[in-house]
Amino acid sequence: MSSFAAQTSRRLPRGWRHLAFQFVIWLGFYGVYQIARGAADRSVADAFANGEWVLRTESELGALFEPALQRVVDTSSILVTLTSYTYWLSQFAVVGIALLWVYFRHHERFAAFRNWIITANLVGLVGYIFMPTAPPRMFPEWGFVDTLAQYSSLNHESGVIAWGSNPYAAMPSLHAMDAFIVGVVMFGLVRSRLAKALWLAWPAWVGFAVISTGNHYWLDVAAGIVLAIATGVALRRVHWPRVLSSLQGDRPARGG
Repeated sequence: MSSFAAQTSRRLPRGWRHLAFQFVIWLGFYGVYQIARGAADRSVADAFANGEWVLRTESELGALFEPALQRVVDTSSILVTLTSYTYWLSQFAVVGIALLWVYFRHHERFAAFRNWIITANLVGLVGYIFMPTAPPRMFPEWGFVDTLAQYSSLNHESGVIAWGSNPYAAMPSLHAMDAFIVGVVMFGLVRSRLAKALWLAWPAWVGFAVISTGNHYWLDVAAGIVLAIATGVALRRVHWPRVLSSLQGDRPARGG
């Protein structure tokens, strides 16, 4: 083994094999995601019916404010750009970077963080299978605009995105759910007040971004946050992170 490889290996909390296993876990999750996507694609009529149900529910509550919010954001090119980039980067890039940061800097918290993210997402995917929901951008007759298609060169019809994404995955919002989990975990780990304030605001900003781009209803965002809280509480009660940690070799070694 070269000196560089040896030095790099020493920096890994549990070694190369353990790090590689984390990527295997996420590849497995992606496979489950594609199964859920396939099920949703076979239920297009149900997806639009469920989307209309959400719209009618919000209208009856007097809280169908998303089209008005979109019109405000669409007047600012800066807001359009920021919300669009937030939509594309918040769920995978930011979540992935946060997981890696916790893995290397606070490894003792990594297993619980990872398990919370995966469990919540799996529950959300089950929701997509049983309740596929067309997003707001598919209902222009209700006053919605597909912000990404109108202003961005990258949209849901672009190449790999069109192949790999689930077009009927509005309810619940996994963007909002993941942002809440990441925000809570990172708020508890970072030290500076500025960083804590930014991570505390992160879920609200992501919720604002996914609503204003026409990709989620506010009820989707609320459902995503409720799901994040519910799975977090459930995991703490059943001690599943501890069980999975022992099975997968995540438990830190004692002593040393």
